[in-house]
Amino acid sequence: MTAAIRWPAPAKLNLFLHVIGRRADGYHDLQTLFQLIDLSDDIHIEVRADGRIERLAGPAEVPPEADLVVRAARALQLAAGSRAGANLSVTKHIPMGGGLGGGSSDAATVLVALNRMWGCGLKEDDLAAIGVKLGADVPVFVRGHSAWAEGRGERLTPVDLPDRCFVLVHPQVHVPTATVFQAPELTRNSPPITMGGFLESGGRNDFEPVVRARYPEVARALDWLGQFAPARLTGTGSCIFAPCASRNEAQDIVERVPAQWRGIVARAMNVSPLAGG
Repeated sequence: MTAAIRWPAPAKLNLFLHVIGRRADGYHDLQTLFQLIDLSDDIHIEVRADGRIERLAGPAEVPPEADLVVRAARALQLAAGSRAGANLSVTKHIPMGGGLGGGSSDAATVLVALNRMWGCGLKEDDLAAIGVKLGADVPVFVRGHSAWAEGRGERLTPVDLPDRCFVLVHPQVHVPTATVFQAPELTRNSPPITMGGFLESGGRNDFEPVVRARYPEVARALDWLGQFAPARLTGTGSCIFAPCASRNEAQDIVERVPAQWRGIVARAMNVSPLAGG
């Protein structure tokens, strides 16, 4: 058994998120802009020779067999024909159910890390193809770059976005992704836009009205943060974010966050630390 190595699993923001249609296979066609941020989970991985995949530590509310890190390791084993195994320990810093992509990022980190540690030799495209079967957000974390995304979120065009800080507010509510995707009131016919159109209009999050109406605490957080800067929901979760002119401004807002919520200062980044790991 090798010594455990720590690997980062960064979060993301959806700077906008439009639902432009529903497909015959039941999935939705989306447009979004993924912004990677420096908030990160930690995944400690040690290789074992017996082929077993064990999650030694992780979120108590997620059974090990259901955890995306375990599913990702097993999917890579199968795809690469590897006989190696791994012990996985997950330290969560990214709020669960917040729309920040924590579970998807954890899975992507396991795919990238074990591909190296097991010596599988799979290409990035191969890992992204494995990842999309685990979740639509996994490929952006595998590729490790902020990106314009279409399709289910897997058709990615890397983009370099401005260096800036964000305030994140987690109102301590878990929003299940499946619930909001199935909501009958969800807008599913937003017209497609271009990057230029987004830069002009700023876009929106089509899931925000659904989450606002169904989760009053999220609505309160949106209204509270909106006093200081333009606030928006990220992804299909409960976390709210707003851009700030400086880290000091962001920190000042975080210090005012009501005690029942969690406030976070996060910095934008275009390239994941995993890409250089």
